[in-house]
Amino acid sequence: MYFPEDYVRQLTEEHIAFVKRTGLKAELLERGHVRLRMPLKGNENHLGTMYAAALFTLAEIPGGVLRLTCFESHSYYPIVKEASLRFLRPATSDVLVDARLSDAEIDRIAEEAASKGKSEYVLDLQLKDTQGVVVAESHAVYQLRSR
Repeated sequence: MYFPEDYVRQLTEEHIAFVKRTGLKAELLERGHVRLRMPLKGNENHLGTMYAAALFTLAEIPGGVLRLTCFESHSYYPIVKEASLRFLRPATSDVLVDARLSDAEIDRIAEEAASKGKSEYVLDLQLKDTQGVVVAESHAVYQLRSR
C-alpha cells in the first residue's frame, strides 16, 4: 500500500462529508482489496431497512478507496463514469462490500494511465448483509486519470 493504513482509513471514512455522515467504516485495507461496512443505524428509510442512497454510497466508494491502496495518490485520481445498483432484497442489518483488483489488473491500469493519461476499470460487486445474504449488486466503471 502506498500510504499508511490509518491515513487511508481516515480518507475513506472522513474526507467526504456525506460519507462521514453515513458512518461508513473501512474494515480491511490491503493492496487491491478493501472491505467496507455501512451501518444500518442512522441509514434507515421509512420502512426501517437501509436507505437506497446509503447502499449506493457503499457500492460506489470502493473504486476510489482501491486507488489509495494501489496507486501513487499524488499522480492519479479516480472518477466514476457509470454506476448502477440492482436491489435484490431489503437490508435489515449492516451491509458489507468486498472489492478487489488483481495484481495483473493493477499493473494494466497503472501502465495505461502512465502512457495514455487515463485508464478505465470495472467493479462488479455484491453488497451483503451480516448474514452473508446478497441484498444488492452493483456495476461501476471508473477511470484513473493522471494529474
